[in-house]
Amino acid sequence: MAFRFLDGQLFAKMFKGGAAFLRTKADKVNELNVFPVPDGDTGDNMSMTMEGGVNAVDKEDSAGDASLGQVCDLIAHGMLLGARGNSGVILSQLFAGMAKVFNGRDNADVNTVGDALKIGVKQAYSAVVTPTEGTILTVAREAVDYACSRIGEDSTIESFFDDLTFEMNNSLQRTPELLEALREAGVIDSGGAGLVYIMEGFNKVLDGLNPEEIGELPSDSGSKGPAAIDFSAFTEDSELEFGYCTELLLRLQNKKTDPETFNAATITDFLRTVGDSIVCFKQGSIVKLHVHTFTPDKVLAFCRQYGEFLTVKIENMSVQHNESLPEEGHAKEKKSRGKYATVAVASGEGISTLFKELGADYIIKGGQTMNPSAEDFITAFDEVNADNIYVLPNNSNIILSAKQAAGIYDKSKVYVLDSHSLGDGYAVLSALNYELGDPDLIADELNEAMDYVVTCMITTSVRDATINNVEIHTGDYIGFAGKTMMTAQPDCLSACEAVLPQLGLEEKFALTLFVGANADKGDLEILEKYIADNYPDIEVFKVDGGQEVYDYIMVAE
Repeated sequence: MAFRFLDGQLFAKMFKGGAAFLRTKADKVNELNVFPVPDGDTGDNMSMTMEGGVNAVDKEDSAGDASLGQVCDLIAHGMLLGARGNSGVILSQLFAGMAKVFNGRDNADVNTVGDALKIGVKQAYSAVVTPTEGTILTVAREAVDYACSRIGEDSTIESFFDDLTFEMNNSLQRTPELLEALREAGVIDSGGAGLVYIMEGFNKVLDGLNPEEIGELPSDSGSKGPAAIDFSAFTEDSELEFGYCTELLLRLQNKKTDPETFNAATITDFLRTVGDSIVCFKQGSIVKLHVHTFTPDKVLAFCRQYGEFLTVKIENMSVQHNESLPEEGHAKEKKSRGKYATVAVASGEGISTLFKELGADYIIKGGQTMNPSAEDFITAFDEVNADNIYVLPNNSNIILSAKQAAGIYDKSKVYVLDSHSLGDGYAVLSALNYELGDPDLIADELNEAMDYVVTCMITTSVRDATINNVEIHTGDYIGFAGKTMMTAQPDCLSACEAVLPQLGLEEKFALTLFVGANADKGDLEILEKYIADNYPDIEVFKVDGGQEVYDYIMVAE
């Protein structure tokens, strides 16, 4: 069937098809990691970002009759909140840009679809401070330019996306020509590969397949049924300790308010008086909100002043709490508002505990292989409840998600610090001092604290590669700092000894060893003695970090 127009129902099916096909290929995308370390997560990040859009559509009961503009708004907002990793954020911005062009439209012809993608590409580029060619950005831009150049009188939605996918594949194969790191590692760009799989899923739907035939849908996608409840978690004698997790979609009504000019802050301000962990935003005439409250009846009554409910979900958090205690240690009662707070991302129980002791108010569990979403950051911002919030992403692949969350959040001034590693975060927390008084000055001081820190990771290689002229074989222990490969050795102890001279220890005063969950304790004793014998002027601190993936994280300062 030839489609001359793209409407909401077709776009929703295409998007679900893209998400489903990417999910089947996520592991292949993960393997396209420049560094041959077991932490590739681009495929997972992009897949979870897409599922944020899928879930947003599926949880909207009226989505089956929604216009193209409404569907794209739902998808874009779901992706913005669910975005994980750099590629996930870029992908979410691509669809957010498309939503601007589709806004208010029932459908779109091929030329309008092309215009939407051009704006999407422009917005995706703007999300990155220094865009790098040879990445998902290049793949999107070159493919959109090519597909738009081929639009003619006989063009259909099918022919346009055929052209788009054709050139995406070509552009993807050219990425190593544009990015030396890819060429040296012998891989194509992982984010670009994920985008190609998404478009191939789009085409499969246009060819007549249903999303369910392309791949497995998310476990909660399309399912409106209640989850199994542990009735023993809240008995006749229980007391409501944690309140209710309340979520709803409110359709603003013309007879009650002006949907176009209505400000969601009206509801947000009220929610602050009855609860916490608030997320509230408006999409067209729909308001979506989430709040933890002891009085959901008051939330419902207040919201009905402005519209009627499309969906309502109220869950007893005592039951939720019993089923899964949050590792971050959410407060039972909302904290009184403070002037300053710090949110840090960390992995490993020991590292998380240390970061809390150093002054982090909230730990988001995450890092390599587990990048938190923008919504995870927003939840953290609500929990710390401060006028000024300093954020430590502690991973170069998490910074964009943190910044996206900061851009959405309007209740506090959020400073996303440029921390690219756990070592950076450790240095910042060690220098944390709110007594300077000026929030901007504090942020500057904290960023400067990272200038003199070198963080080296020790782990095993998952494939052969040559990086920075270091020849690597599968199973080697490698050591690297940032994007610089330092060494590849047959055993962990040799790798640790090889990187030490490259840390500039002659100009440092301390070396902290974060010991991973799988590190050999015998090697650790030998390593400590080696450092003491060869670097007697360096003070060594040992922390049982408990982190996965990396046997050791070395922080020299």
